[in-house]
Amino acid sequence: MDIPASSDAGTKILTRKQDGIGWLTINQPEKRNAISLAMWDAIAAAAEDFAADDAVRVVVMHGAGGKAFASGADISEFDRVRADAAAQEAYGRRSSAARHKLETLRKPLIAMIQGFCIGGGYAVALMADLRIASDDSRFGIPAARLGIAYGRESLARLVALTGPALAKEILFTGRQFDAAEALACRLVNRLVPAARLEEEVTALALQIARNAPLSVEASKVAIDQIAGDPAARDPALVERLNRACFDSADYAEGRRAFQEKRPPVFTGR
Repeated sequence: MDIPASSDAGTKILTRKQDGIGWLTINQPEKRNAISLAMWDAIAAAAEDFAADDAVRVVVMHGAGGKAFASGADISEFDRVRADAAAQEAYGRRSSAARHKLETLRKPLIAMIQGFCIGGGYAVALMADLRIASDDSRFGIPAARLGIAYGRESLARLVALTGPALAKEILFTGRQFDAAEALACRLVNRLVPAARLEEEVTALALQIARNAPLSVEASKVAIDQIAGDPAARDPALVERLNRACFDSADYAEGRRAFQEKRPPVFTGR
């Protein structure tokens, strides 16, 4: 069963590119940035475009409006897009395809979080490599309050961050955590005053963007494999990426820049 795309998806997912950073904005603040099916399609297209553009070195995703990062699925459209088993299957294929594009992006992905990051919204943030949050953010996974189960892949990422005991507390209680608690539980990498959030995230993204892309890619892939499912590990891929770094023009540029006491200019070649 095919589900028609919404005509306003292009205004609900916004993208821009600047100084090596690809920005992905979830733009539905009136619904706390709930993600509709058409928006998932637009996220997939954005991720694919960022992946193919060598000028983009790092991607930042965030929610518009300052009140929420994302709040999971847009329940208001369920009567249309998840009305029966066939519709649910089509919905699952398309939303999973978008998640896969984010999960397999070989460029660093930063979640810039301000406001609520709850349930499915935090599942989206878990796909990122780094999570930088404002000090007024709130986090939670209220699955137990709704009678549902959190997805296995999201749970695996959560446990990898927090460890099993804290993951169980988060899931068993379903309560909200303030920003300080979230940092202590390792749900986020760091906290930033809300007024300086975009400035701080931009500075971090620029720092990453100036480094050697092949080296950053090799590190991301290797760490994801070490921390991820052992059955999905590919040592040969990690070795190829490592060798590509040492055979690259960027490695030669890094050596020259060090000897000449100047910042290196990397090209990803």
